[in-house]
Amino acid sequence: MMDIIRITLKGIFRDRVFQGIMALGVLFLFIPSAASLSMRQVTELSITLSLSLISFILLLLAVFLGATSLWKDMERRYMVSVISLPISRSSYLLGRFFGLALFLILTSTVLGVVAGVMIKLASGIYPSDRPIIWSWYVLAIVFATLKYILLIAVAMLLSTVSTSFFLPIFGTICVFLASGITQQVYEYVHSPISAQTVSPFLKTVSSLVYYILPNLAGFDLKVNAIYSIPPNPAGLVLTGAYFIVYTVALLGGSALLFNRREIG
Repeated sequence: MMDIIRITLKGIFRDRVFQGIMALGVLFLFIPSAASLSMRQVTELSITLSLSLISFILLLLAVFLGATSLWKDMERRYMVSVISLPISRSSYLLGRFFGLALFLILTSTVLGVVAGVMIKLASGIYPSDRPIIWSWYVLAIVFATLKYILLIAVAMLLSTVSTSFFLPIFGTICVFLASGITQQVYEYVHSPISAQTVSPFLKTVSSLVYYILPNLAGFDLKVNAIYSIPPNPAGLVLTGAYFIVYTVALLGGSALLFNRREIG
């Protein structure tokens, strides 16, 4: 598995993905000037822009790398030669996943440092009444990284049942969009207000979708980092446990389907 992880990382760097991210990271240089347009909330706006840009870049990586990693191996028939070696398909799949996860961690670390420097510069333009709690800023990046690592697991699950890259890419995007509103929909259909307008069947369907789709809303700690609001420790522990359980379930399902798939 370690060899697959190394090969995955080398392949990503060989494809100049990291260089492309650094080129896109030039946008961070414009954050201080863009934040200065807000005369009263320069620091808050700079943190907002930084975390949003980091999340956007991680989303692109999770969708396109996670959705195309297995597909490219099968399209190039590279996997045919690999599975003939004394390595299980599950180890190969997990090696790919952990390689992509490590690359996401590396990317978020580099971008987080660059964004932190830009936030520090922006905060000197118009100091905020609220101090920047850097530990909560780091925590927001950590949980954002976990969210997109989980999204990689979703993309790889879809890749094991698809013969093209369309389902993994667009399916992962749909899961990402839907997972951001499942909590609000679930709370609404089970509220007393919807008792007269929502049928029991719809409540059952919404509950089923709620428990099947990943709930990514709990990984969003932008508000805590922006406004220096202390996060709930119990909520953080619960979110971390949810990440582990859900990711393990996705990888287990992916390994089961991948072992049964015919690769010619």
